[in-house]
Amino acid sequence: MQKEDKSRVVAELTERLRSADTLIVADYRGLTMPQIDDLRGKLLEHGARFTVVKNTLTRRAAKDAGADALLALLEGPSAIAFIEADGDMVAVAKALADSARDTKVLAIRGGILAGKEISADDVDELSKLPPLEILRGQVIGAVIAPLNQLLALVNAPLQNLYGLIDARIEQLGGEETAEAPAETPQEEQPQATAETADEGTDNETTSQIAEGDLATEEENTDGGS
Repeated sequence: MQKEDKSRVVAELTERLRSADTLIVADYRGLTMPQIDDLRGKLLEHGARFTVVKNTLTRRAAKDAGADALLALLEGPSAIAFIEADGDMVAVAKALADSARDTKVLAIRGGILAGKEISADDVDELSKLPPLEILRGQVIGAVIAPLNQLLALVNAPLQNLYGLIDARIEQLGGEETAEAPAETPQEEQPQATAETADEGTDNETTSQIAEGDLATEEENTDGGS
């Protein structure tokens, strides 16, 4: 490989290392070209580019990109799965783990996850996680659950307040019903006044009759004398 070509490869690898937040390194030694092509196609479906690299050039690129954690993984023939920003790292880890199990040749060395070095065991554990969509749903559920609990705590005092208000309204309604009979005597007062008026009329009539009788007696007395 000429110097210009090496410089171009290093530049491309440096750009990939800078843009790829997550990558997985594997030893591909013993895989056939059809097996590599098949694995490359599966990884591409999940948003990862599987590239066979030369360690000497990759080390230079890692230093230029500041990916020093990658240097320890570059021992022997190496291939790197560069996971794009919108790639499914769980599906990529599963595809590599399945290939390692099926071929009994591919060996996962480790990788870099969110800028931190991870071991081969970590990649294996990553491959056992649920699919990304289910994992996102679980994360969203874990976030929403405390919010629902918080809303329940906030709504509970309001519901209690509504209950107290309803109870007070019912109580006031009962008190008004209980006070209603006490107003009846006040309504009967006009009747009592009417009866008193009737009694006054009767007294006047009796007085008039008495005066009439007295006048008659006086007339009779005068006539007799």
